[in-house]
Amino acid sequence: MFAWLRRHPSATAYLLLAPGILYLALFYVWPTVGMFLVSLETGTIQTGYTQSWNFGVYPQVLGEYWGDFLNSILYGGAATLATFAIGFPLAWFVAFRGGRYKTLLLFLIIAPFFTSFILRTISWKIILADNGFLLGTLKDLGLLPDETRILATPVAVIAGITYNFLPFMTLPLYVALEKIPPSVLEAAQDLYADPLSRLRRVTLPLAMPGVIAGSLLTFIPAVGDFVNAELLGNPRTTMIGNVIQARFLKVSDYPTGAALAFILMAAILTGVLVYARLAGTEELYGARAG
Repeated sequence: MFAWLRRHPSATAYLLLAPGILYLALFYVWPTVGMFLVSLETGTIQTGYTQSWNFGVYPQVLGEYWGDFLNSILYGGAATLATFAIGFPLAWFVAFRGGRYKTLLLFLIIAPFFTSFILRTISWKIILADNGFLLGTLKDLGLLPDETRILATPVAVIAGITYNFLPFMTLPLYVALEKIPPSVLEAAQDLYADPLSRLRRVTLPLAMPGVIAGSLLTFIPAVGDFVNAELLGNPRTTMIGNVIQARFLKVSDYPTGAALAFILMAAILTGVLVYARLAGTEELYGARAG
């Protein structure tokens, strides 16, 4: 075996990849194929489902639920931008100013993950209530009109998604920023680059692997989220995840739910491939090929 590997050194890489490929085949590719086949079935849970190759379900669900798909993309995109706006300064501070407190600061960033996702979202429902701690205090101080409300609006949904997925953006950004040698920033300063120029022309380009990874890790689960829209939104802020959850667990309409899930997954995969192509997949690995 070892002699054969020495004669075929390239085979070693494939052997090392084999467990990962097998895992993806069993727990991603095969379930995806099964979900696609379910989406083409017709029938009811009472009478049973039969495979009828009903490809017409796809234009049907796209026409019926395009607004929910649009909400998911808009809310997920807005939350991704918001997490970057909050996470980049936070990651920069931890990487360059954290000093001996870096471990503590990183722990505080991930500390909310030790609490249930549901409980974290419910806490935002309490905070954003019309007479809650935030709005109630501002209204009592006369800083906001009494009719002002955030809960059950798109703003509340985006705020909840942003809070819940903030560590997914912050941690990759921190890893990328922490790898930047201080001497590079010092050289830029010695060349009379002002802070904004250093950020735009040095720090941000070097941190692009973290930006790309953080964007993907945040946007993908944010688009498929349904908890924040359910607890913080209203019927007009429904995301496609809410529709899929209802179709599977409430209506028991498995073909429609499977079709919606397959469309969502295919759209996300296509978007990721395009994004990686435009941004440069080599940035994710820290080096250019060749």
